[in-house]
Amino acid sequence: MSITEKNTTFTDSINEHKTRSVEEIQIPVPWGHLSGKWWGPKGIQPIVALHGRQDNAGSFDTLIPLLPADISVLCVDMPGHGLSSHYPKGQYYHVYWDGIILLRRIINHFSWSKVKLLGHSLGGAISFLYAASYPDEVEFLISIDIAGPGVKDVIKTAGITGDTVDKFLKYETMESNSVPSYSYEEALQIVEDAYNGSITKESAIILMKRGTRSTCDSGRYCFSRDARLKVSMLGMLSMDLVLAYANQIKCAYLNIRAIDGLKYDQPENYDKILNQIKIGARIFEYQKVEGTHHVHLNNPERIAPLINKFIST
Repeated sequence: MSITEKNTTFTDSINEHKTRSVEEIQIPVPWGHLSGKWWGPKGIQPIVALHGRQDNAGSFDTLIPLLPADISVLCVDMPGHGLSSHYPKGQYYHVYWDGIILLRRIINHFSWSKVKLLGHSLGGAISFLYAASYPDEVEFLISIDIAGPGVKDVIKTAGITGDTVDKFLKYETMESNSVPSYSYEEALQIVEDAYNGSITKESAIILMKRGTRSTCDSGRYCFSRDARLKVSMLGMLSMDLVLAYANQIKCAYLNIRAIDGLKYDQPENYDKILNQIKIGARIFEYQKVEGTHHVHLNNPERIAPLINKFIST
């Protein structure tokens, strides 16, 4: 079974939703390239969509066909994810801080002066930080099942730092021939199990299109993401800093929270962050929907009407 995608323009039809043109693109970066999927007309500046931790651009495959036909969306595989280049050896993934730089690279590459952002989980946290860092250059931000960067207990963070560093160095020295490979069915089961009920089997198959690659052995696959992403939790933010960033956001803002979605270590932080954003946001909307953390992938029909209404206003 082939689970690769070609770098050509084609049309996707997801769950019998309307078809829409989508093109594979690459954006050059100093360490290689970013891969992405550009949905809709190339002559229209797109909404930039960022996926969650260890997901990929396919995370939005079921949602985009339900959005207005007259918009474009650029879904990017973040570094080390999907089909994008991994960081060079020796470079750690500080995903939050790197994410701000990443978005700036993309925006500078296309010479956009103002942007619209859509983010799920980690992608939503990065979009939050970008909207706060460049408050006059973001038109709107749609955040799915996250309010801002996760804040970890400082005692726990101190306790795992040494182990995190050692694991990073171990993953860094892994040779390509030591990366485990699996049959398609084995890989699919690993993906389903890893998400602990957050995704359906159908959603796992979608993520595997960009999340796995075939090996030299016929019928075997390995995961395409960088193993170092498993230990990318150094450089976390404090709650005070997150709230200071939230205070900077001026754009129109929509937060969609899944009822059975992301669980914060300190649940009250979600509302604290939203309450701070609400003070400065030009428009503020907060909606709850039934679903898991990956509701946008499993049940896009539950959130597409909310996004469409928000975009129209």
